[in-house]
Amino acid sequence: MPIRILIADDHAMMRDGLTRLLEDDPAFSVIGHASDGVEAVELALSMRPDIVLMDLTMPKLNGIDATQRIVEALPGTHVIVLSMHVSGECVQRAMHAGASGYVLKEAAGSELSAAIRSVVDGKAYFNARPGTAIAQDAPPSDLPPLSAREREVLGFVVNGMTSAEISLRLGLSPKTVETYRSRLMRKLALNDVPSLVKFAIRHGITSID
Repeated sequence: MPIRILIADDHAMMRDGLTRLLEDDPAFSVIGHASDGVEAVELALSMRPDIVLMDLTMPKLNGIDATQRIVEALPGTHVIVLSMHVSGECVQRAMHAGASGYVLKEAAGSELSAAIRSVVDGKAYFNARPGTAIAQDAPPSDLPPLSAREREVLGFVVNGMTSAEISLRLGLSPKTVETYRSRLMRKLALNDVPSLVKFAIRHGITSID
C-alpha cells in the first residue's frame, strides 16, 4: 500500500512540482493539497495521511502551529517540514512542534524520498542541521548548463511568481521573461510549467534569495 502524503504549501507551482516528483515513485501517493495552514490541519484531520509535507511560511496559520495541531490530534500522522530556511532556530522550532523531519527545499529532489521512508520507519530525519547549508557545488550530471539569469528566472517560477511579477523583480520586460521561460523549457525538453517546476525541485533550483 503506498505511503499517503498531504502537501501543504502556499505556492501552487511548488505543490504541483512536488506531486509530480513524488508520484514518479509508486511507493508514494499524494492524496491532497493545502494552500494555507488552516486548510492543512482540516485536510489532515479528514484524510489522515501518513505524511504531511509542511511549508513553514503560509497564510492564516504558520507551518509550526499547523504542525503542532496535526501532531497532537493525529499520532499516526508524521509531519516533515519542507523549507527554504536553514537557520538553527527554524529547525529547533519544528522539532519542538513535533515534526519528524526537516528538509531544505533546495535538497528536496535528492532527499525527500529518503526522508519520507525514514520517518515512516519511525526514524527522525533532520538533515538540515542548524547553521549548515546543503552544498550545491556539484550539480547532477544530467543538469544542462543554465546561465545565471536562467537559473534566477527558474527559481522565481518555482515560487509561483507570474511573468509580470518576475519582470518587476528583475527589471526586465514581461516579454523578455516569457522568452526566458520558453528558452528554459526548450533547453530542458519540457512541455509545460509544472514539468519545469518538477525539474527545478529535483535539481535544487528553488531559492529566490
